[in-house]
Amino acid sequence: MNIFYKDGEIATKNLTPGIRVYDEKLIKERESTEKNLESVNEYRIWNPRRSKLAAALLNGLKDFNLNNDSKVLYLGASTGTTVSHISDLCDDGLIYAVEFSPVSAKKLVRLSQRRNNIAPILADATKPKYYLNKVEKVDLVYCDVAQEKQSELFMNNMNLFLKEDGQGLITIKARSIDVIQKPKKIFKDEAKKIKENGYSILEKIKLEPYEKDHIAFLVEKSF
Repeated sequence: MNIFYKDGEIATKNLTPGIRVYDEKLIKERESTEKNLESVNEYRIWNPRRSKLAAALLNGLKDFNLNNDSKVLYLGASTGTTVSHISDLCDDGLIYAVEFSPVSAKKLVRLSQRRNNIAPILADATKPKYYLNKVEKVDLVYCDVAQEKQSELFMNNMNLFLKEDGQGLITIKARSIDVIQKPKKIFKDEAKKIKENGYSILEKIKLEPYEKDHIAFLVEKSF
């Protein structure tokens, strides 16, 4: 993955140099090629307090496979903050960005007009059959939908769209599932559901201090 780490920050190489998505900081780095020619690349600082994927990466997520030609199904795309950084990483791939809110989806459409590897879809992620004819098999299903049955909708989408050798990444907000139970118990129960439905959990990454009572599960199909 074309991710840049420096001084405790994380960044992605900007697919649209000079253009910001959410007022993020832009930095330029001089790099030398194999022929000793110098080039200047622009990177976008990836804010971990505005992106749970950035928080997971900064907290040690390491077995996450995302290539420049990867196909991604993103559930809960919102206005496109994290989507835009995945767009940087998958410059020759495609991100199917599913969002339920028409207001947020409008911003996704504007983002896709500048980045042709984003395909916005106005839809309910709990009803994946409604976009079955719009999405191909993907390398990654990413889920950031904070609701009570988030793991169920995550697995329903993976069952339909994930390639056999693909991965899933879900960020779970404990308080969206139950405000009384302890987060540790909630995370344990959600992990059990995922395993019982034929998936293995590769990594568990807590998202503190960037997000309170959140965890990220990186999963793959069990064989």
